[in-house]
Amino acid sequence: MADLKLPKLPERTPKRITFNAMPGLFEALNAYADAYEAAYGRRESVPDLIPAMLTAFIETDRRFHRGRRKP
Repeated sequence: MADLKLPKLPERTPKRITFNAMPGLFEALNAYADAYEAAYGRRESVPDLIPAMLTAFIETDRRFHRGRRKP
């Protein structure tokens, strides 16, 4: 096979996780879903928003990324 510029794609099968949210967090997540709907005119469920929220958080955590680069 010829060398390709595009590397092999990583595993993309979603993994299911379950967690318990304290009442305050549950209310905040629902309020965030309301704010999202007001901003974008489209309702998204909290379970659909959580992966995007976690991804955005992790991608912007500089200390986390510095720690991952160290051997």
